[in-house]
Amino acid sequence: MPQMVALVLVIAILFIGELVSTRTKAWIPSVFVSAVLFIIGYWTFFPKEIVSIAGVPPVVATMMIYLLITNMGTLLSLKQLKEQWKTILISLAGILGIIVALFTIGILLFDFETVVVAIPPLVGGVVSALIMSEGAANAGLTTLSVFAIVIYVMQGFAGYPLTSIVLKKEGKYLLNKFRQGELTIDGNVENSTEDTKEELKMFKKLPAKYNTDYFKLFRLAFVGFLAYGVSTLLNPIIEISPFVLCLLFGIISGSIGFLERNVLQKANSFGICILVLMLFVFDALKNATPSMIMEILYPLVGTIILGVIGMYIFSFIIGKILKVSKNMAFAVSLTALYGFPADYIITNEVIKALTEDEKEREVLTSHMLPPMLVGGFISVTIVSVVLAGIFVGFL
Repeated sequence: MPQMVALVLVIAILFIGELVSTRTKAWIPSVFVSAVLFIIGYWTFFPKEIVSIAGVPPVVATMMIYLLITNMGTLLSLKQLKEQWKTILISLAGILGIIVALFTIGILLFDFETVVVAIPPLVGGVVSALIMSEGAANAGLTTLSVFAIVIYVMQGFAGYPLTSIVLKKEGKYLLNKFRQGELTIDGNVENSTEDTKEELKMFKKLPAKYNTDYFKLFRLAFVGFLAYGVSTLLNPIIEISPFVLCLLFGIISGSIGFLERNVLQKANSFGICILVLMLFVFDALKNATPSMIMEILYPLVGTIILGVIGMYIFSFIIGKILKVSKNMAFAVSLTALYGFPADYIITNEVIKALTEDEKEREVLTSHMLPPMLVGGFISVTIVSVVLAGIFVGFL
């Protein structure tokens, strides 16, 4: 197959997935649609190496992972996380619930490797799924390599409707309080989806014309290189995933003013990085056979159900302690199943469905959106990558 034919085909699949997700208001996840189309392609006329033929070999995808995870670290707003400390504790409690449920009940139903591979993708998103998929493949566990990707693809089906249901209940409760004069707009809200323009403290005197896209990417790559170097140096003493260090070094670099917040976006490179990463994710499905899909169906459904139950119990308990409603606590913990932008989309869709009054929408947004965004950031962006870096060592 010619390279440009392969490239057009694989990008078309990603576009179709996005189109279906947009039309259904994210009820049908784009990754699910794309995964189904890739599997159909692999089972019919796609060459097994279509992603590599299109120009995305594994080495390129690995490079993008380094850049993307380091970029994730720069997104951390210490101020907002401090304001949302209850949300952080609830999110961590939900994650702990998943781990406890799978390592107690799950271990009785599935083998150890299955539980280990399932947890990071269930807690997080594409990066943790990719780390576990690669780790399983390197350990010779081909079925579990596919399993990690399929969990990432399917978990939204549990998360989206459940989140919508509990947010609607929370929204109705908040609207009732507002209409009775017991609730006002939260004045500490800031829009988490907008980039906060932060000064580059270490390059104050650098003229703006020299802060080119290449200079931004050089600094980002350099931080990724430092993470790789430290991981390699520490390896004889303690094994720490370079991806975990990328996240940590990204946070530090953003805090000391070496990197801008969301530097990939500002270097006009975020879109191509995500494109490469998503293609590499779906490349793992080339080994999926009909019999393999049937084989992983039972652990797939089982781990997701157990994870959600564990999430609910632990978020309910911590919510009681922190005096946060059970619906809001559960909704925050559920963000682990999808993260941004689905948490943003679902919350806004629920708010629009509950009221047409702009003032009421503003009140609901101020009380519901920040916890949802921070919850998704903590679980998907930070904790899942750390867990994947640790758990991959168990395979």
